[in-house]
Order: sequence, then C-alpha cells, then structure tokens
Amino acid sequence: MQIKLSKVGKKFQREWIFRNVDLTLKQGQSYVLIGPNGSGKSTLMLILSGLLSASEGTVKYEKGNKKNIPEEEFYHHQSIVAPYEEVVEEFTLTELLEFHFAFKPPLNNMSNMEIMEALYLTQARDKYIKQFSSGMKQRLKLGLAFYSKSKVLFLDEPCSNLDARGIDWYQREVKKVLQERLVVICSNQPYEYEFVDQQINIEQYK
Repeated sequence: MQIKLSKVGKKFQREWIFRNVDLTLKQGQSYVLIGPNGSGKSTLMLILSGLLSASEGTVKYEKGNKKNIPEEEFYHHQSIVAPYEEVVEEFTLTELLEFHFAFKPPLNNMSNMEIMEALYLTQARDKYIKQFSSGMKQRLKLGLAFYSKSKVLFLDEPCSNLDARGIDWYQREVKKVLQERLVVICSNQPYEYEFVDQQINIEQYK
C-alpha cells in the first residue's frame, strides 16, 4: 500500500495553504507532518486520507501490486484519529465496539473483551461513552484505530487529553504497528512522533 501525491496544492478562497507537494508514502514506513499551528498540517492529512479534495495536483492510492485503489474505496483501508472525529456517545462501550467492528474486522481476531482489556476499560463496558472523561474517549478513539485491521493509520494530535499514563500507553501501542502499516502523524509534540522514520515540514511547501 502506498499514497502518491503529485504537485498537490490546497487553497481556501484566494489563499494558498501549500503548493507543489510531491510525496510517496509507503506501508511499513512512518511519517510526521510538522509545522506551526495553522500551517496546514491537518489539511494535508485530510487530503492524504481522501476526506478533503486538493485544489490542484493528484492523489493516488496503490496496492502492493501497483493496482490503483479508487479514492471512494480508500476508507476501507484506513483508520483515522483526529480532534474532529467523534464517537457515538449514546452507545455504551460494549455497544460501540460491536457497532465499530461490524464494519471493520478487529486486528488478529481480537475479541471485544480483549480490546477492552488492552484499553484498560473493562470496568467501563456498560458505561455510556458520554459519561467517559476526555482522556478515556481519546484512548478509546486510538484503540479503535490501533485494533482495527487497516493498512493505513492517520493520527492527528494523538495524545490530546491523555495523561502521563495514557501517553505511555500510546507510545507502546503505536510502536507495535509501525512495521505493518503506513503511519502518518500530525503533531508538534516530539513525544508523539519521536519514533517515526521521516519528518515532513509543511513550511517547505509554502
């Protein structure tokens, strides 16, 4: 699996956020998008994920055999965690896991109980998501991404609302998937990305 960007640019109204982005991101490699707040890191991640269209240039998704994946089908292959991505708060934890994994198979055929244990949330299995703390919600969102069977992982500010224990958990779990997936992190916090293979500074595309 790989993502190829050629001469990609994005503008809002008349202002160009970035231009001439040429990148090839490959499965088994990890990347971080860095740059000042408001520089376009999250926007570029949305374009990479197919959730936002570029103003110019092309974005291609390819399987290992170089066969193109249609943009509208790429969501099958990815998991994304971002501040703007929400979970259904009217579900209990058990109901949410059942709902989520009805659409995406769990990694290594993990059971819902095994996933709860990996998230340290077994005591909250019958609790409504709306009753979770912000840190519990963030750990849950990360867990849904880590433990889903997907080849591409997008993480935008992954440690938002996590305490020191939660950050330790994140670092431990993300390192387990680096060799198997294409991982893209959007961050300015070194502890969120210090283990990645390549840094991409959005400022070079201004």
